Amino acid sequence: MTATAARLFLCSLLLLPALAQDQPRVIPLWPNGAPGFENRRNEPEIAQDYYIRNIHNPSLTAYLPLPDKATGAAVVICPGGGHRLLVFKAEGEDPGRYLAGLGVAAFALKYRLAREEGSPYSLEKHPREDGLRAMRLVRSHAQEWGIDPNRIGIMGFSAGGEVVSWVTFMPNDGDPNAPDPIDRLSARPNFVIQIYPGPLGIPSSVAPDAPPAFVAAANDDECCSASTVKLLEAYRAAKAPVEAHIFAHGGHGFNMGYRSKLESLKNWPQRLADWLNDNGFLKPHP
Repeated sequence: MTATAARLFLCSLLLLPALAQDQPRVIPLWPNGAPGFENRRNEPEIAQDYYIRNIHNPSLTAYLPLPDKATGAAVVICPGGGHRLLVFKAEGEDPGRYLAGLGVAAFALKYRLAREEGSPYSLEKHPREDGLRAMRLVRSHAQEWGIDPNRIGIMGFSAGGEVVSWVTFMPNDGDPNAPDPIDRLSARPNFVIQIYPGPLGIPSSVAPDAPPAFVAAANDDECCSASTVKLLEAYRAAKAPVEAHIFAHGGHGFNMGYRSKLESLKNWPQRLADWLNDNGFLKPHP
């Protein structure tokens, strides 16, 4: 190897940590497009300002931690947007980069939108299908991406919280006879993060072995404070592990709290970091 080639190789190694966060990788959920809609996979998404819509080739955008900070934990993030669009910057990219900063591999999900005008998708079928596939896809790459397959969580905001509920509280075992090996894996999350989740899919009861949950909402959120409390009460009745933060003010859609004037909302991500740490999800395992 020449001296010039050696220097270029060294530079490429030094750039790898930066690429982990600054140039996130987009990973399609299915190599040929979503089942039954393969002919639409090449239709371009529409992105403007804070949102993305016209999603016909669902995917994960990976925000990976720097190698020296990686804990082995991972989270699939489901942004909100009323199933009409995805608030991808504030509820996909921002939490993805925050979690990566904690050492958690984060994957923001672009799922199909059932309420978008002209959508061919069914509300409970196709977003749930994308959420299940996302969990299985991350689990299938656990060794390659340095992830503990027993520490993979799922996080949702608003409508994305409904996707989380459909994935978590409905059947999520893999099909042992599926032709695609990924579909044979379990999609059960090892922990759940629900931030002002929508009402669809919130169960009236959960099993005692339900995944540990972190929930947060503002008390004056007319949309989703009731569904947040309902989930909390279901966990408490089952004596399943849950931590809840109900803030006095903040309304709906406070995202990661970055734009809020309220100190409690600005700092809620630290409460999440504390919970992840207290539950051992930020402690690297062999």
